[in-house]
Amino acid sequence: MFDFNVETTKESSVFDETGLWDFLIIGSGPAGFNAALYAKRKGLSVGILTDEIGGQLHNTTTVDNYLGYSLIDGADLSAKFLDHINTLAIPILKNIRVTKLKKDNQDFELGISDGRTLKAKTVLIATGGLPRKLDIPGEEAYANRGVSYCATCDAPFYKDKHVIVAGGGNSAAEGVIDLAAWANKITVVHRSQWRADEILLEKLKDIPQLSVHLETEIKAVLGDKRMTGVAVYDKLKKKTYEIAAEGLLIEIGNVPNSNLVFGLAKTNDKGEIIVGANQMTSVAGLFAAGDVTTQPDKQIIISTAEGAKAALAANQYLNKTYKERR
Repeated sequence: MFDFNVETTKESSVFDETGLWDFLIIGSGPAGFNAALYAKRKGLSVGILTDEIGGQLHNTTTVDNYLGYSLIDGADLSAKFLDHINTLAIPILKNIRVTKLKKDNQDFELGISDGRTLKAKTVLIATGGLPRKLDIPGEEAYANRGVSYCATCDAPFYKDKHVIVAGGGNSAAEGVIDLAAWANKITVVHRSQWRADEILLEKLKDIPQLSVHLETEIKAVLGDKRMTGVAVYDKLKKKTYEIAAEGLLIEIGNVPNSNLVFGLAKTNDKGEIIVGANQMTSVAGLFAAGDVTTQPDKQIIISTAEGAKAALAANQYLNKTYKERR
């Protein structure tokens, strides 16, 4: 027999590989967990397929902007989500990847990494994304020890500190604006010219503690136990020098985990899945929620809400579509 590697509590649940599921969720971050909760409450047969429990929450050291928790470790918040899901005996197939997704007539077929195939009436893609990285020496070593990828999440932790912002697009400019109320000095370092919208650049003119180094490339993150600065290369002056700082905010965009839907559902030029107001993609019955979508604000609480919206919309879709088929 297969080792189903299923995690549930309260009742013995088998991850059914022969039947037709109402709702299968790919991903176990905030969007996926909350979608499972709402789907279960609607009486749907629901299961979660995931490579790693918790998703990007495990890359977040401290969360202080999730309602109800003034300060909580990202992994601890993920554990609380999982505990809640387990009280409902929602089956979770762990340590697997969904390698293929296709629509077969009205339903969906999901190929998984152990060679099996599952079938579902509706599917939610909640696979998240990852911050785009500079891929320079020291970046990984000082992640969460000065190096951050989310101004909205981490700006308060830079109170009265000098922060370097890497990037020149809208996300970098917005990061500077978020930091302005907290950091006593902000230095933008970008390898070319500004690409941010003019309305954002106008706002930057009102930030007195801001300095900008354009045509300058960050070559390494420096530090000891924590980050202490960066080494940069000025392409115009053709010289390398160091900038001392307590923080580095990398705002050069995200990489959505959307490969599964390429050729099936519509995505934008960044690879983000395009969804409507009810989280449905361009494919009927296929939903997406969280950081993998075009939703611009990649926040835990927003992803959680989108998971709920997707589950409720899936339930409505099932009530209409499958009633009509009977």
